[in-house]
Amino acid sequence: MKIAVAGASGRAGSRITAELAGRGHQVTGIARNPDKILAHPNVTAVKGDANDRAELARLWAGHDVAISSIHFSASDAETLIGAAKDSGVSRYLVVGGAGSLEVAPGVRLVTTPGFPAAYKAEAEKGAAFLDRLRQEKELDWTFLSPSAMIDFGSRTGKFRLGTDQLLVDAEGKSFISFEDFAVAMADEIERPAHRRARFTVGY
Repeated sequence: MKIAVAGASGRAGSRITAELAGRGHQVTGIARNPDKILAHPNVTAVKGDANDRAELARLWAGHDVAISSIHFSASDAETLIGAAKDSGVSRYLVVGGAGSLEVAPGVRLVTTPGFPAAYKAEAEKGAAFLDRLRQEKELDWTFLSPSAMIDFGSRTGKFRLGTDQLLVDAEGKSFISFEDFAVAMADEIERPAHRRARFTVGY
């Protein structure tokens, strides 16, 4: 498939780009600094601004799938969603956050007392982005939330999937590596199972 990744030089975006390219997909990596995008035979690096709706729509046009891997606090939901619609792509996938996941019925992680203050603004914007997507009638979208903790690690290909509830292991930890997050994203692209829905991945 032809897949465009906005934010391809970032922590999640770089791993998603690598995973998709490794599976043989033709990836257009988009970033403000394209020199930071993975050099790979299946990757075309281009300069682009995710806050420019018309430019992003132009860069996404002609692809089967568009992915946005952009910090919510540094972007605008209407711009990104609008660009996806304007581009005519068949599917739009979003690298989400964990803050919008539920820790109890109707209780989002971001609203809990122990949620780190440093990440609260980003998490709240991510939750608002998801709520906006859920109102969307035109796009075939998917929002993938990581576990509470995400960092570089191993690509194991062994993880659990959930829907709206935070995944926690037997020791009470909620973690996923960027590498396995990318595997879950690529799997969803190749074998769609969460159309117009959010899902989560964790160990």
